[in-house]
Amino acid sequence: MNTLTEMMAQRGERMKQEAKMEKEEIKAWSKPLENSANPSTQRRAWILDPSGDLYYTWLNIMVLPVTYNWVIIICRSCFTEVQHRYLVAWLGLDYLCDILYLLDIIANFHTGFLEEGILVTDRRLIAKSYLVSSKFRWDLVSLLPTDLLYIKLGLHTPAVRINRFLRFHRLFEAFDRTETRIPYPNAFRICKLMAYIFVVIHWNSCIYFALSSYVGFGKDEWVYPNISDPDFGRLGRQYLYSFYFSTLILTTVGDIPAPMQEEEYLFMVVDFLIAVLGFATIMGSMSSVISNMNSADKAFYPNYDMVKLYLKMYKVNKKLRKKVISWYQHLQINKKLTNENLILQHLPQKLRVEVAVSVHMSTLSKVQIFQHCEKGILEELVLKLKPQVYSPGEYVCMKGDIGREMYIIKEGKLAVVADDGVTQFAVLGEGNYFGEISILNIKGNKSGNRRTANIRSIGYSDLFCLSKEDLKEVLTDYPDAKSILEEKGREILLKMNKLDENLAAQLVAKQEEMDKKVKRLENNLSSLQTKLARLLAELESSAVKMSKRIEQLEWEISLWEEEPASEATEQ
Repeated sequence: MNTLTEMMAQRGERMKQEAKMEKEEIKAWSKPLENSANPSTQRRAWILDPSGDLYYTWLNIMVLPVTYNWVIIICRSCFTEVQHRYLVAWLGLDYLCDILYLLDIIANFHTGFLEEGILVTDRRLIAKSYLVSSKFRWDLVSLLPTDLLYIKLGLHTPAVRINRFLRFHRLFEAFDRTETRIPYPNAFRICKLMAYIFVVIHWNSCIYFALSSYVGFGKDEWVYPNISDPDFGRLGRQYLYSFYFSTLILTTVGDIPAPMQEEEYLFMVVDFLIAVLGFATIMGSMSSVISNMNSADKAFYPNYDMVKLYLKMYKVNKKLRKKVISWYQHLQINKKLTNENLILQHLPQKLRVEVAVSVHMSTLSKVQIFQHCEKGILEELVLKLKPQVYSPGEYVCMKGDIGREMYIIKEGKLAVVADDGVTQFAVLGEGNYFGEISILNIKGNKSGNRRTANIRSIGYSDLFCLSKEDLKEVLTDYPDAKSILEEKGREILLKMNKLDENLAAQLVAKQEEMDKKVKRLENNLSSLQTKLARLLAELESSAVKMSKRIEQLEWEISLWEEEPASEATEQ
């Protein structure tokens, strides 16, 4: 009796410990989810969302100092009068840009990134990711205090700030984001192209003026006229003349004086090469550039221009439109593909299988039911899996829906929530799968082929979708994987008290009886086919014998007919 009491007490303690560990595990899972769903419940640093409006606004602000440095530094270096006349203003603008550069580095230390589809807000992880990136090295070099060279070279040498050009990646990033946000991306692309042309001509005009100063103003007809002439001594005339002359060279239109000096010949050769290889091609095929711009993106991603036009035509509400924009931006920023099968459709079958396996093997190997499967099932599955991307808060499936697909989580996290949409029962992560219960037709399932849970995406989630027909086709040749899935489904249904074991036993008995009947019918059919084949063989043999007998009779009759004829001939 004492032994039994001790055993019961030990069992009670073990149950308490297990319950405590389960609560701690649930608490560990729910804590980050609470923080991500409700930022007000925690105290954290200010973090920028790379797909948010505030980050986009900051990118547009950074366009100003980057453009300023690319346009003004070369101008001040070549047109020395500009540097001397507005020295105080330039120094003020220079250091204002440096402050913005410094604030940009600070902003990068506060810019989150996506991990498993969820925005990372940990300052230490963000700082570590930024410090090991090449972007940090470019940003650091672009902010080196090269202005200290002013002490030796003087304040009128703005070329010492040439390292400020290295922040150009922020300009391109701002342009890329703008193309996905504005309603008229083609018009923006034309404006961007014209801006590039202006910068090239601007740089060329500055170098032309500096070369004219080096050779000597007015020394020949090719260089800039002598600045002692009041008409050509004005600063505005100097820049406009140089810009006009450079435009004539680079666009290869209009007559220009022939070069006289070796430096002038070299300048003209370089400019003509730029014109032939660059602007002649761009300006000569403007329409094709506009129509084919982002052709590669359209091959990989949905045609967002058509989506924008559709939303605009039917006046879709702003909230839903913003949700669509966020989803599309997530696809482009993070290079997510939704039409892999179409992209690989022109490859040979074996090569397409090899490519798909090499890309998705790491994901499939994390799924429990596929870890010990042979290579054949993986090769079949990778060609049938269809990638899908879900936005934060979007339901993948809801309880009661008809189940036609199962899902495998490639990246991201999904929550199993109650009908109220708030209470969370569990969290599914990378490598987990769900939805197999409703498409496996497990015997005794009270829900039938209906969904038994609400699954909602926490952040951005990448899933693989496998339809009921495709799964059935694959599992037909691989019964072991089918057995594992069905067994797992029965365990889940038992825990949820949605498996009728009596009904399952009855269905199994009926299935076995049906299989016996089918087998008996197959045996009978086989026997009938054998008898029919024997009868057909006998019939064929009889027909051959009958044919030979008829031929024999015809031959004998022909002989009888020939005898009277021969007798009549003899008489």
